[in-house]
Amino acid sequence: MRKSIFISGGASGIGCQVALRFHREGWIVGVYDRDERALAALNEEYPGIVTGPLDVTDAQQWEEALADFASHTGGRLDVLDNNAGIIGDGDIVDQSPEVIAAQNNVNCTGAVLGARAAHRYLKGTKGSHLVNMGSASAIYGQPHIIPYSASKFYVTGLSEALDLEWRRDGIRVVCLMPLWVKTKLADVEAASTKRLGVRITPEQVAEAVWKAVHPRNILERQRRFYSVSTTDLVFRYLRRIVPQPVVRLVNMLVAG
Repeated sequence: MRKSIFISGGASGIGCQVALRFHREGWIVGVYDRDERALAALNEEYPGIVTGPLDVTDAQQWEEALADFASHTGGRLDVLDNNAGIIGDGDIVDQSPEVIAAQNNVNCTGAVLGARAAHRYLKGTKGSHLVNMGSASAIYGQPHIIPYSASKFYVTGLSEALDLEWRRDGIRVVCLMPLWVKTKLADVEAASTKRLGVRITPEQVAEAVWKAVHPRNILERQRRFYSVSTTDLVFRYLRRIVPQPVVRLVNMLVAG
């Protein structure tokens, strides 16, 4: 039986590259998104990829999308990639209540609803994975993108908790924490995009997803958080060992 991956918000950007990476390996790939035009373009170029509509903030749509995908896989789900996410730009006082709420709804509630709906499929598939798309902005709270940064702390906590809650079900939960990636989400005025640069490609993140769900040995299977570049790896480990005042100072210099 061919392995399968379901990707939310996968019609463009990182999710699309994840889809193509797994598609090249012969997996059954499902891309579900609310962008109908992007879905149609993807389906036209890669007719072997399963596509469908999905608003991740709607629990019923999650149930319907996963049931639709399962009809193509015989009920098998090896990987759920909780990829969908949005960002708001600007200081907190300049972001509207609607923009703030949307980030919470998509990035936080959407991820939980996806995990909840996918659980029975993942539990029924030996060696399955839940991949949550986190961010290096969850290493230390970032100004100018506060709701987004805070939502990624939520994703980090969600990943840790689900890893414990689902261990008895044989589901491995991992979380990627890259710095800025060359997608539309990086098109913001946050100072960190200028000082650190936007250097990571969606293809690099897709490769990290592939490696994360293919642990090399039993030690690798104990790993839960993945960086994509050397820089975000260094930031993540420094956060653990460097005194808090120093971490704050570094982030002041980076984030402005």
